[in-house]
Amino acid sequence: MRELVIDTETTGLDPSDGHRVVEIAVVELMNHLPTGRTYHAYLNPERDMPEAALAVHGLTREFLSTHPLFAQVAQDFLDFIGEDALVIHNAEFDLAFINAELRRAGLVPLKPRIVDTLLLARQRFPGQPANLDALCRRFAIDLSDREKHGALIDGRLLAAVYLELIGGRQPGLDLIAAEAAAAAVTLVARVPRPVRPHAPSAEELAAHAAFIARLKEPLWKS
Repeated sequence: MRELVIDTETTGLDPSDGHRVVEIAVVELMNHLPTGRTYHAYLNPERDMPEAALAVHGLTREFLSTHPLFAQVAQDFLDFIGEDALVIHNAEFDLAFINAELRRAGLVPLKPRIVDTLLLARQRFPGQPANLDALCRRFAIDLSDREKHGALIDGRLLAAVYLELIGGRQPGLDLIAAEAAAAAVTLVARVPRPVRPHAPSAEELAAHAAFIARLKEPLWKS
């Protein structure tokens, strides 16, 4: 089962206010485990970088101006994700931005199958903080390499959180254990027995007739 963990960084909170995607990353999972394959791109938003957003991800307008527009990488992004399910934390936010960029590029918006880890976290830990940082701390996932938010590092962290939210065990582990146990069973040699004759012996016929004679009101005589 292939799933894609997606994260974005943006210039603000609402694409309808003219805010844009500045970084997008996808982490591939197979049977809920990272395969090592990723998609990652920094994007030129063609606008300024508000101070509030800069404080979150540290991506400056000057740095991003040297990178492609979303429209230039959109098809590569779409080819990578295919039609598989997407795993996103607060999916409404990221999808709103991604679909705004796709529309701007003249492409069809996504209508994917979604696993929203924010909803999963709220269902599992009602009333508790459910942001990515809080979940990483809850599951003892290492945050030491993360000074600021980044789509790729956050995607990898989210993949680890997702595994914990769905149980923290490798799918198929029970099957593997069962197969290993079955392989470890010592086979007991069967002792061959002589083939039974097709016709009963005279002694067997006599014993059978004596048994039938003892039956009271057998069904075949009713």
